[in-house]
Amino acid sequence: MTTAPEAPATFRLIDGKQTAEDIKQEIAAEVAKLRAAGRKVPHLAAVLVGHDGGSETYVRNKVLACQAVGFGSTLLRYEDDITEAELLAKVQELNQDPEIDGFIVQLPLPRHIDSNKVIEAIRPEKDVDGFHPMNIGRMVAGLPALLPATPSGIVELLRRYQLVTDGKHCVVIGRSNIVGTPVSILLAKNLEPGNCTVTLCHSRTQDLPAITRTADILVAALGRPGFVTADMVSPGAVVIDVGTTRVPDASKKSGWALRGDVAFDEVAPLCSYITPVPGGVGPMTIAMLLQNTLRAATGEVYPR
Repeated sequence: MTTAPEAPATFRLIDGKQTAEDIKQEIAAEVAKLRAAGRKVPHLAAVLVGHDGGSETYVRNKVLACQAVGFGSTLLRYEDDITEAELLAKVQELNQDPEIDGFIVQLPLPRHIDSNKVIEAIRPEKDVDGFHPMNIGRMVAGLPALLPATPSGIVELLRRYQLVTDGKHCVVIGRSNIVGTPVSILLAKNLEPGNCTVTLCHSRTQDLPAITRTADILVAALGRPGFVTADMVSPGAVVIDVGTTRVPDASKKSGWALRGDVAFDEVAPLCSYITPVPGGVGPMTIAMLLQNTLRAATGEVYPR
């Protein structure tokens, strides 16, 4: 007769907020060196279309982060009735602007604009979101690339917390091109962190809880608040919650709160490590965006 493994006595929070602050301090030190050497300071631009609440907050935080590390920053705002042709023309203008080292077009875009067409129009060397097919292809091939910010932020958290990934089973829930698919590729690579055996799950996966319970590392990236419950997690697992969904909350001044994809209160006691929401993966996304901008500015990936 076998007995089920016991849950750890305590779990440890993976503090993405503090880790992101550490990274920003490191970037600020590099910017100071560039300035002291008389070199150009990195400049990040963001294009925001419409007034989506989450996008507004995210872009505002990016602007503040640029100021914190000493980057130049530009925010370009447009109403949601901008045409696709007008937006593509702005992308080409930013592509040609020598002052802009990297830029992002904040997603989601209005339904009348083809997001893929916009992403493909961005020059790969300025694609600091890491979404361009050239950067994705280079990542898959193991070549230097501007990596997608959220997946690389997840990997960086695992690295900085010195969590063992070699030979571990990682289960990723969600197959988006922004998070799920690229993080599954990164964690399967012969890298450190990496060398995981990865199972990528999605809406058609059968008996999902049976699969997630086999995970040493569980990444929840499907955008459904509270989806991952205690019966889906093996005791001692590392759980990375990528979800950031706004849900009504009358106790908050804003009237809403951020909820992750993991039912934190019931799952956390089972875990060895877990990311909170907010304060987990979210801040790392912005930190890695800044890291990509620094790499773009210095020509680390694409020689200037």
